[in-house]
Amino acid sequence: MGIFDYIKSQLIEIIQWEDDSRDTLSWRFPDAEKEIKRGAQLIVRESQVAQFIYLGQFGDTFGPGKHTLVTDNIPVLSQLQGWKYGFESPFKADVYYVTTRLFTGNKWGTSNPILMRDADFGMVRVRAFGTYDFKVVDAKTFLKEVAGTDAHFRLEEFQDTMRSRLVSVFTEAVATSKLPVLEIATRYGELGAALLPVLNPILHEKYGLELGSFIVENVSVPPEVEQAIDKRSSMGALGNLNDYVKFQLAEGIGKGQGGPGGTAAELAVGFGLAQQMMAQPGGMLGGASTQSPPTPAHAAPAPSAAPVSDLLTPQDVARHLGVEENDVLAILTDGSLKGKKIGSQWRITRSALDDFLKS
Repeated sequence: MGIFDYIKSQLIEIIQWEDDSRDTLSWRFPDAEKEIKRGAQLIVRESQVAQFIYLGQFGDTFGPGKHTLVTDNIPVLSQLQGWKYGFESPFKADVYYVTTRLFTGNKWGTSNPILMRDADFGMVRVRAFGTYDFKVVDAKTFLKEVAGTDAHFRLEEFQDTMRSRLVSVFTEAVATSKLPVLEIATRYGELGAALLPVLNPILHEKYGLELGSFIVENVSVPPEVEQAIDKRSSMGALGNLNDYVKFQLAEGIGKGQGGPGGTAAELAVGFGLAQQMMAQPGGMLGGASTQSPPTPAHAAPAPSAAPVSDLLTPQDVARHLGVEENDVLAILTDGSLKGKKIGSQWRITRSALDDFLKS
């Protein structure tokens, strides 16, 4: 082999990637220490972009098509390389191909519950899972923040990382949206579409990604919150309480249930309920308001509520909010709830707790 044949064999004339996989996100062209000759052909297929990197700095990005590598169409690389009058000699640079098609059916889920503040239930733990579709929209950001210098970055090694990052962004979005737990737990079919405009700007800026769809398949809350939701749904199904009470009374009287004296007992109960409803402002039965009968002189005074200390412990706050003590310690540590740590013990003032609940 002559010297010119040897030199020619050390030059790269065609750069391309024929992707036959369905799980590759990025792939580095194997140059094997070869240099790229002037006028080399760069072939970029559909759903691909080619990103040049020179000495650790991002160069030019090429979309689908056939490109001839000359000074005119690689201005960024020319600037990095320092060619003043164009390049005639071969040059060396890394070429990364990034897949830009949509990757569908990826799973996400919260490995740990999300602690969120709710107006109805206080501090609540929420779990969620579902699926998402995504694609790469910014090759430079993706290579810098996600793939790095991996020569063959696959979806399998990316899913765990993406799942944790997506859950982090989801947690942040849910926390800032201040959606009521009742809305999340009963309308999660609409939640994914509503969160897309919140999630995409964050993912684009941080990772160079964009979600095509974000589906929330299930949102679960603690059993006690589920029971509260069921009770509230039952109350909604009953409708007007006045009509429901009258229906129950009429049905019971018609059937004559309750054995001897049953009818009289039902009438007494019905009369008592009617008095209570009429005593309310405006009268639930539609009549005028009535005043409560005077309290007999011999009746014992109603017991007053036990005074609450102005200085509370984390256990006191946990009982008051209906959460675990660890949850209270967590919000004390991150500063959401103001408290004073004396030695290894926390003390919280009543005013600090009130400020926390109002925030």
